[in-house]
Amino acid sequence: MIEFRKLTLKDKSAFENYMEEWDKPEEIVPTATNFTRYKDFEDMIQAFDYRESGGEWVKNTTLFYIIEGVIIGAANIRHSLTEDLLNTGGHIGYGVGKYYRGQGYATKILHESLKFAQTIGIEKALVTCDEDNIASGKVIIKNGGVEDVPFMQSNGVKSRRFWIDV
Repeated sequence: MIEFRKLTLKDKSAFENYMEEWDKPEEIVPTATNFTRYKDFEDMIQAFDYRESGGEWVKNTTLFYIIEGVIIGAANIRHSLTEDLLNTGGHIGYGVGKYYRGQGYATKILHESLKFAQTIGIEKALVTCDEDNIASGKVIIKNGGVEDVPFMQSNGVKSRRFWIDV
């Protein structure tokens, strides 16, 4: 069974296995799923709920792409954009565990994210990637991304910016 959904406390073991696929946990994407930010799994689940409430953050939802109980990847969908997110970050950030890269899962995760974005009223989604992330650029284009003017980050990294009609 394929699911694209929020995690529950029952997913702890699957999430621990997923974390093992990242060489450096602090580099996990989307950053909302970076486990080093939380004191434990339960804290992370609570933080996801809080972020979805729109408390002190841009309201956002974190969903996981799961096949037969195995977490393949995740997406964080921001419900609106700040000026910073308009420059880099966009509406949707996504990532795939290293064992599942190059198999079309990123394309599927972005597709599912766009379907979710439509349900929350986003008509045109901004999706960004670093200039050197060729694979992500291809995924965004496969999902209908039309490239806009890039943004140069303060660290010298150029962000490619794409708009997708949802």
